[in-house]
Amino acid sequence: MNYTKPQRNLTMLTDFYEITMANGYFKNGFEDTVAYFDMFYRKVPDGGGFVIMAGVEQLVDYLANLKFDSEDIEYLRSKGFGEDFLNYLANFEFACDVWAIPEGTPVFPGEPIVKVKGPVIQAQFIETMLLLCINHQSLIATKANRISRAAAGKAVMEFGSRRAQGADGAIYGARAAYIGGCSGTACTISDEMFGVPALGTMAHSWVQLFDSELDAFRAYAKEYPDACTLLVDTYNTLKSGIPNAIKVFDEVLKPLGKRPKGIRIDSGDIAYLSRKARKMLDEAGYPDCGIVASNSLDEYIIRDMLLQGAKIDSFGVGERLITSSSSPMLGGVYKLCAVEKDGELVPKIKLSENVQKITTPGNKRTYRLYDKDTGKAIADLMTLASESIDESQPYELFDPDYTWKRKTVNNFTVRELLEPVFAKGKCVFQRKSVKEIRDYCTAQVETLWDEVTRFENPHNYYVDLSQPLWDLKREMLSKNGK
Repeated sequence: MNYTKPQRNLTMLTDFYEITMANGYFKNGFEDTVAYFDMFYRKVPDGGGFVIMAGVEQLVDYLANLKFDSEDIEYLRSKGFGEDFLNYLANFEFACDVWAIPEGTPVFPGEPIVKVKGPVIQAQFIETMLLLCINHQSLIATKANRISRAAAGKAVMEFGSRRAQGADGAIYGARAAYIGGCSGTACTISDEMFGVPALGTMAHSWVQLFDSELDAFRAYAKEYPDACTLLVDTYNTLKSGIPNAIKVFDEVLKPLGKRPKGIRIDSGDIAYLSRKARKMLDEAGYPDCGIVASNSLDEYIIRDMLLQGAKIDSFGVGERLITSSSSPMLGGVYKLCAVEKDGELVPKIKLSENVQKITTPGNKRTYRLYDKDTGKAIADLMTLASESIDESQPYELFDPDYTWKRKTVNNFTVRELLEPVFAKGKCVFQRKSVKEIRDYCTAQVETLWDEVTRFENPHNYYVDLSQPLWDLKREMLSKNGK
């Protein structure tokens, strides 16, 4: 079964100033002014090289159900808003164009990953939920991708529901973790809603409830002979847990013609215990019995355990994944980049003494260039919306900050990254299963060079500006005294 629960009306999940600004726009006659907004982020979490795009499907669901019901109107009336504005909201119909980079795509600082064009009241109002959907799931998908890559092809299970920040953190975090590379989740509702495979074994309380560890293992093996994974560290991993597991495999599973699926180690020196466990299982005739490791793992612990020769076949990762505890925020922002006035496009720029906060003006496109011979990504390129790239001709890329650093690329293919998800308020989003998104993510990460994907001091992947876009930005900076 794979379906979506009935949608909540989250229209009012917004910063209050979005409503006060909407009222101000309305009062000043701006309700029909067309504005362009970009979402982008400035810094990769954990000092990494890229972020995995996620959360678009939930953004689409929010926008498709955007409406102010009678309770919302009554609440806003109690806050002192006038009847003309309330009437506008009561008859609200979403009419924006929205583009987004597909979920599972590696994305880089500074480039638009969502673009919105439409009446300024609407385009401004959706800022909070847009950022919430994309920031949260992209953060967790990115952490999951780091952990999955550290596991070097071994399965990673998301075990963090009980430590997530609330129900939505668990539900959508599990979805994002699967997109990023996890093999499944302990969160059952995420399987029911999205088809993220639900996985799990037993808790220590199962073992403690029985009169003995051996009785607990026997009962579990009899109930689940086709999926028997036993938690062996409740009392003493090497002296009782593994010997009792082997005894149950011999007494219960072998007569049924079944093979054990695995054992799980949740405490102690897991690298050492896994090596001992592997030897004991092999000598008992169970070389195919997997070893699962859990207990406050992350990408660095997993990498180190494997470097130490740990005999682990899969990992269960909880709180450090579902909360991205080492870097628990993706600082995506949503900025005005242009408005339409008297039939003309007027670029807008935000300036700051902090140069990282200066925005790139105008209505833009984002392209990714790939080398035809290797299939690897060369760079991303931001251009004005009116520009196109001719793959049959050489193209000169240059660093927008250090403009003397230039490279002419030949023999390349180009892909436009932003895809339409709403056209004049009508949803045109093409849904994919989480399995399809996960497979796509894996393939897209493979297009990045190892220098970009490494954990420490990754290579700075280039996000360049076209010459016309760079000229526009320079002109607007000069005009404003920068």
